[in-house]
Amino acid sequence: MRTVVIAGGTRGIGRALATSLDADVIALGSADADLTSVRETRDLIGRLPDRIDALVLSAGSFSRRRIVTAEGHERTFAIGVLARYLLADGLRPALERSPDPMILNLCGVGGIRAGHVHWDDLTLTRGYSLFAATMQVARANDLLGAGFAGEYPGTPIRYVLYNPLFVDSGMHVHFDQPMRALVGGAAKVLGMSARRAAEPLKALVDVPPADCLTALRRGVAVPLPDASDAARMYDVIRTTLK
Repeated sequence: MRTVVIAGGTRGIGRALATSLDADVIALGSADADLTSVRETRDLIGRLPDRIDALVLSAGSFSRRRIVTAEGHERTFAIGVLARYLLADGLRPALERSPDPMILNLCGVGGIRAGHVHWDDLTLTRGYSLFAATMQVARANDLLGAGFAGEYPGTPIRYVLYNPLFVDSGMHVHFDQPMRALVGGAAKVLGMSARRAAEPLKALVDVPPADCLTALRRGVAVPLPDASDAARMYDVIRTTLK
């Protein structure tokens, strides 16, 4: 039976995906490790199986105020970008032992165009907001996927970037009123349920695409992120983690 690790697999889309797969699923949540901590994330990697068939990256954190971790990283960036980088990097040998390995990263791939990477202030010391932090994480993960093959030449791992768009995930509870009520109401009416959003993800995990990198927005292929920006993101993360 295939082994699938889902970071963020105890709630939301990650949980819906975990319960739908016919596989040995390791659903990671806060009880397993604090993924805002670089040290705990690295320790967790050492406790996971030495062969993994698929890694799903969906863990994230939302906050109306800027929080800095004990290690000095802005919390949203720490769990949404640094932890995902560490998991993909640290579990790469285990994935490469699989005959059909893949990474599925829930991210931006174009999504809301207002979001961008604040290259001169990745920790958002100036003008932090929940929206700015969340959208930066989405963009940064686009770049992690775009640069993966270049970072690890010859890897057999297929990397899939996926944005399910509007999902009734409960994110609205992190907003202040009246935005909380507006977004929550819109999600109930217009948003896709976590269960439905997980259906195309299950199909991708069951049968990974043939290309080394695939970018999809609710199942529709979109242009790949810029390769030079992707290389820049990897350089920044390596420097940050030194």
